[in-house]
Amino acid sequence: MAELRKYGWGEAHRPEPAFPTVRVYVWELPVRVSHWFIFLLVIVLSFTGYYMHNPFIVAQSGTTFLMATIRFLHEVAGFVFIAAFLLRLYWFFMGNSWANWRAFMPVHRRQWRGMGRMVAYYSFLRKDLVHQVGHNALAGVTYLLMFTFMLIEIITGLTLYTQVRGKWALGWLFNWVPGVFDIQHIRLTHFCVMFAFFAFVIHHVYSAVLVSWEERNGLIESIFTGYKFVPKAELEEDAVLSKAD
Repeated sequence: MAELRKYGWGEAHRPEPAFPTVRVYVWELPVRVSHWFIFLLVIVLSFTGYYMHNPFIVAQSGTTFLMATIRFLHEVAGFVFIAAFLLRLYWFFMGNSWANWRAFMPVHRRQWRGMGRMVAYYSFLRKDLVHQVGHNALAGVTYLLMFTFMLIEIITGLTLYTQVRGKWALGWLFNWVPGVFDIQHIRLTHFCVMFAFFAFVIHHVYSAVLVSWEERNGLIESIFTGYKFVPKAELEEDAVLSKAD
């Protein structure tokens, strides 16, 4: 990486001949599958959830029970969302070093330094970003926060489902929650976290396009193919740091 800094890599246009790149399989299939399922399901759950909160479509037929259909779609999408979340959770422990939970936890000083530099970059106080083969430290912590929000949505959603469904196979896991938190607070939390997802999606798309443009490494394409193109020196340093961790 000293060689990369020497040549000023990280500015908008990277001199390709000076930096031979390596094609690296970064995002494994389970990561990509869970990513796209979660993205699509957030859209479905947000639409149906907001409709249940504020019915903005009026059924034209007296025999059409639109709310029941929307609720059914919401519940089915919710269980598929749980499956996608569990797949990604499983891959936190079975995936490669870029998908592993260690890549998301800021347990090393270099990760904290990297977060500070990325905050400065997004604040226009620094013109070059922090280069990582996988997620940078700030992105990793942000994703960890979003996974926490997903878990909150799952717990509150299943608690609300228990209130409607009554006794079911896993109901005993969530029957106690309304005894600790008022059911209306649970409902409000479930609804409000949706807006945190909206904010994350907006920034996520913006930062992905920006970083892909700055690094010229195929970041946008990588979430479809799994492959990124990174300088060989960066890949070698990443391997050394991974072993040190």
